[in-house]
Amino acid sequence: MSKLPTTRTQGLQAKTGYYGSMNRFLAGCVQLTSKADVAENLATCTRGIAEAARRGAQLVVLPENFAFVGMGENEKLELAETLDADKPGRILAALLEAATRHSVWVIGGGMPEASPASGKVYNSCVAVSPAGRIAAVYRKVHLFDVQIPGAAEFCESRTVEPGRDVVVLETPLAPVGLSICYDVRFPELYRALSGRGARVVVVPAAFTLHTGKDHWHTLLRARAVENQVYVLAPAQYGRANEKRVCYGHSLIADPWGTVIAEASDREGVIVGEIDLDFQDKVRRELPCLGHRRL
Repeated sequence: MSKLPTTRTQGLQAKTGYYGSMNRFLAGCVQLTSKADVAENLATCTRGIAEAARRGAQLVVLPENFAFVGMGENEKLELAETLDADKPGRILAALLEAATRHSVWVIGGGMPEASPASGKVYNSCVAVSPAGRIAAVYRKVHLFDVQIPGAAEFCESRTVEPGRDVVVLETPLAPVGLSICYDVRFPELYRALSGRGARVVVVPAAFTLHTGKDHWHTLLRARAVENQVYVLAPAQYGRANEKRVCYGHSLIADPWGTVIAEASDREGVIVGEIDLDFQDKVRRELPCLGHRRL
């Protein structure tokens, strides 16, 4: 997997052997063009995680639908897995193996999890520890049901059961709030995540080209600014099939809303520095989180 350039990189030390300090660490986002071949997609994910780890990332996030993008919503029903680290399916097994091999936290941004009671699946963001254990699971709350003539027509709720829980992953690096793609349009979720202590939030996505070109950067920077958090947003890029074209532009934004790393138009990896001391400074100098009245 080739490297991608970064933009406005702030204090980035992307080199082998960098492990940060108690208040600073590197995080990586893998940008993909996933298609219908699960084995090929997982191989690309594995290379991306390895590349991010080689550049010093201790936390690596994959985009939504990292293992599979098909033509129809029903295909994911056949791929759905039960999330059991002791008896993992091939998607979960790939996450576990990569996390342990490279001693990094890995967040699989969105995969089909079986929901036997509903006959549907969950779109689940699965966080795996360097020890190879499932550390947290977030099931996508806001489902993408839209009909934009000539642009995008999706009905995620036809096959996906919505989640109900707000999830913060506790790591030694920082508390990380979990979300997926369409969630980014619902600021109340991110307020809840920051209220529960999240200092970093992830927004793995498969944003359509039609909406992404106008809304992607604005929404992500807004979530960063209003909650004074780092935002890690790995994305799908390009044409997966004749129905789906994704915007890409995976990015990392700091608590001031500055984009400190951004992917170009291809598959690859970006790495950015998470500086909790800088975050504390932003929160001290502009203590808006303590000024809430509603």
